[in-house]
Order: sequence, then structure tokens, then C-alpha cells
Amino acid sequence: MGALAHYLEEAGLATTQISLVRPHTERIRPPRAFWVPFELGRPFGAPGDAAFQRRVIVGALGLLERKGGPVLEDFPEDAPVSADARDGSGWVCPVALGAPAGADAPPGSLAEAVAAEMHQLRPWYDIGLKARNGRTTVGLSRIEIADLAGFITEFLDRPWPENPREDVQLVDTLKYATEDLKSFYFEAAAAQPGRQAGSAELDNWFWDETTAATVLFSLRPILMESGDEYAAKIGDRALIPAAQRERKAAAQ
Repeated sequence: MGALAHYLEEAGLATTQISLVRPHTERIRPPRAFWVPFELGRPFGAPGDAAFQRRVIVGALGLLERKGGPVLEDFPEDAPVSADARDGSGWVCPVALGAPAGADAPPGSLAEAVAAEMHQLRPWYDIGLKARNGRTTVGLSRIEIADLAGFITEFLDRPWPENPREDVQLVDTLKYATEDLKSFYFEAAAAQPGRQAGSAELDNWFWDETTAATVLFSLRPILMESGDEYAAKIGDRALIPAAQRERKAAAQ
């Protein structure tokens, strides 16, 4: 976005942006940037704190008053941290899902296990959805939540399922479905009252303690060895964050 800002400014459009990685911004030198000391993926800081998030937005928009550039200013506050987090109390998922199924389970059993997890998490997802006035990041695939587990696990064996969409490739539909699956789990888990989980806590919970993650780890080599160049690229780069793959490898 920093590079794009230069072109927009040349066209006469004033730009501002929020920066999460200061060295990148220093190198790209966008016309106006507001650096924030928050976790990647959380440019406005802690979720659910509207007053804090407003200060971030106002700070970024305030740079539009600056005529010269490049401008790089720092947000002067850290993201709020709860008392539980400060005293070292661990975050706990609102639902005890039990031990995840093993990767050697047949696809049908994995589909049933993921569906059972999602059934347990669904009340928390609905609570979070209501709290956000109906806003959700689930829905990119256009597949019903109840059908996500069955659709994704069908790729663990041949033949692969029919594409339920006509506007994108089958592998794109799969990618969108896996993103919906992860978003569902994260939104449900984050709906727990009390201390908000950090993004690292949510990530580790999902990748360590759910059968959904077992499915995605099993799916990755299948896509990479499918003989389909695009499917291999999705499996290699888009299915599982590199940090989680490295963490799992280091633990083995």
C-alpha cells in the first residue's frame, strides 16, 4: 500500500496509512504513514475497544493535514493489556473440544470430528456475531457453515468434489472454504467473555488443539503433490501460516 500511495498522490489523491512494520515503511517512504506497535493483523490494537481504536484512526487521518512528506509518525500508546494477561493467566477456549483426531483417521471420520467441533463452537460464534451487529469474516466461499467440514475433507481423497461455484476455480473455492473454516473457529473462540485472547494464543489454540487444523495439515501435502500447479501453490503458501509450520517442525 505504501508503494501504491505514491501513484495515488501523483494523481492528486491525498493518502495516509497505518504501518505495522516500521522498517518496511521507512524503506518505501510513503507520503504519510502512522506506525502502530501492535501485533500483525491487528492494526487498530485490541479488539472490542472502540475508544482506543478511534484514537488510532483519528491519528492516521490527522496526517492528511500534513502537506509535506514523507511523514512517518508513531502512535504513542501500546495496545491495552488485561489484568489477566499481565499476571500471566492463560487464555482458555470457551469450549472443551477434547483431543483432536489423528491425521491417520479416514476422511469421513475427520469430517464428522470437525463437524462436531463446529457444532460445539456454534453458540459462541453466534454470540460473537450478535455482539458485532452481524459482521463476520465468514462467507467468502459462499458455502454454508454446516457444509464446510464435508466439503474440505473431500479433498483428502480422490476424486475431488464438484465445484459448487461457477465463477471461480475449484481450488479457489477450496481456499475460500479453508479461510471460512479458520475464521469461524477464531471468531467463536474470541467471543469468550473476560480477557480477549491475543492473536498468538488464538493461532496456537487452533493449530494445536483442533481437528480442523489436523485436516489442513493433512491437506497441504495432498495439494502440493496433486500435479496441479495452482493447487500446489495454494497448499504451499496459503493453507497454513509459515510460522505455524515452523513451530510444528521444531516441536517434532
